[in-house]
Amino acid sequence: MADLVLNHPLRASAPPGARRTVGALTLVLLTAPVLLLAVPYTGGDATTVDVTPADVGTALLVGFCSVQVLRGRTRPLSPVAVLVFAAPTVALAVACVTASDPWAALPGLARYLQIFVLIPASVVLLVRDQQAFRVVAASLVLLAAVEGGIGLHQYASGTGASYMGQDIRAVGTFGATDVMGMATVVALGAVVAVALALKPPVPRPAWWLPGLLVTGCLLTVPLVVSFSRGAWIATVLTLLVLISFAGLRRLLQILAGAAAALVVLIGGFGVGSALLNERLSSITQVTDSPDQSVTDRYTMWSAAAGMWQEHPVTGVGLKGFAAHRDAHAGLSLSAGSDTAGAGRDFHRQPLLSPHNMYLLVLSEQGLLGVVGLVGSWLALLVLALRRTWRATFRGCGQGADCGLVAVGLLVWQLIDFLYADIGGPSTALTGIVFGLCAWWALAAPEGAGRHG
Repeated sequence: MADLVLNHPLRASAPPGARRTVGALTLVLLTAPVLLLAVPYTGGDATTVDVTPADVGTALLVGFCSVQVLRGRTRPLSPVAVLVFAAPTVALAVACVTASDPWAALPGLARYLQIFVLIPASVVLLVRDQQAFRVVAASLVLLAAVEGGIGLHQYASGTGASYMGQDIRAVGTFGATDVMGMATVVALGAVVAVALALKPPVPRPAWWLPGLLVTGCLLTVPLVVSFSRGAWIATVLTLLVLISFAGLRRLLQILAGAAAALVVLIGGFGVGSALLNERLSSITQVTDSPDQSVTDRYTMWSAAAGMWQEHPVTGVGLKGFAAHRDAHAGLSLSAGSDTAGAGRDFHRQPLLSPHNMYLLVLSEQGLLGVVGLVGSWLALLVLALRRTWRATFRGCGQGADCGLVAVGLLVWQLIDFLYADIGGPSTALTGIVFGLCAWWALAAPEGAGRHG
């Protein structure tokens, strides 16, 4: 990576002042989509494709990257990187063309390409070194702290989204129509904080380790009062994966910190103890009197599987799940979910996706989509794990902290996709997450002279 930075075309040809200006602008554009998520969003709901401030940030990021590519100021992607980004592009194009209504599928094609191709590729091309990677990762922690603080205030003051008849659900600035938004942001921030604490860079400030550990533990508080079961599961499993890279000593430190946070949270202050117990119990209540949300989720999963069985190769087409849902869903499916609170009146939100990204891809894009899109995610995971393992245990290159961040973000996202799919204002963050993971997985090791 050192050679890549020194031999970068911009660094070789532009004056020092211009290089610094473009470098600062690049960091601003890389962090803007993340930080703009803190801007309250009141338009539409989680099922619409309304343009959010974060979407504007991603558009500026992709546009700036396109200009830099045309001016020859970025490194070319390696053949592996081209394959990773080309596979989902081809699969998505086929799913759009083969849809029953290709014109109606175009917004879905644009959204998928934005999140899984254009934004990640832009991040790969614009992040020049590990320091830039850490800056973008730090913006995730900053956003999580802001959203978590707002969420805690909502819980304490009873101004959050409605949950069990009380306006106590922490949703941050995302509102009642995107109840997963704050949970996603806070969980990802906690993952980044813990990853940077487990393998801190050298040299580092004295406050680095205790500060990040405390931050990670504190972020669990708003995560708990988000009452998001999928985010809880993804966070716990991801932290276990990260800890496996850290050794026994760090494992004990993390477990002690988490135990202390839970004791203070539930035992000391009694934060949501009754509601938390009910929410935890509902995770396993599938056949024994499950709540309606669990019933709806499994009914939609079954509907998605039915669509795939009828169209196994190409699926029903992008944006086709909603149109085919009623023909495959059982009578137990409710008309929609109730949303209220957090400054919004009561609203009945239709259930237009299976809330499982893998089943959504399978039903709308078929096996071709699974191979192209999900296959690219698994390729990134394998490459990121391999490079992190070498950097952590074999001393091959630097940046083990970047590796843990990348692996943690990708593992969290892939687990969360079992309980969620793309949609809502927080979707723009998914593209940044995949971009950071792709940069680590596809960038050259330290000292190498090529990209890939």
